[in-house]
Amino acid sequence: MQNLQLDQFLPYRLNRAAAAASQQLSMIYKRKYGLTVPEWRTLATLAEFGEMTAKQIGAHSAMHKTRVSRAVTSLDERRWLTRKRDDIDRRSETLQLTSQGMQGFRKLEPEMLDYEVDLLARLTLSERNAMLEGLAVLEKALGIIART
Repeated sequence: MQNLQLDQFLPYRLNRAAAAASQQLSMIYKRKYGLTVPEWRTLATLAEFGEMTAKQIGAHSAMHKTRVSRAVTSLDERRWLTRKRDDIDRRSETLQLTSQGMQGFRKLEPEMLDYEVDLLARLTLSERNAMLEGLAVLEKALGIIART
């Protein structure tokens, strides 16, 4: 039997890489707006998809419902999103960015894209292609549905 070596263990390595990228990226939106990681993920998800429930945001962004709930409350207090109670299921709310929330997102968007360009520029073209292809294969193997 082989011993577990964290530096060789794929889930551990993936988590470390994702955490490092997320932490570096968070410096941008934290500096500009004081946003937390869950607030940014909620903001970005609503900016891309429009109306969603908190449950849908959590499922799409792999965040626990309490983190989404706190992010929604904070963004609501900033007046960056609106809540519309479902007429049938009064426990459910549809969330949507306000024009102020979308404006905040649009101001951050170029810096987010610049970060991605800078990160990918650290790899050669063949490394980048292999990493993106491998990530797509891994997402498929894990049942993560990619949108096309």
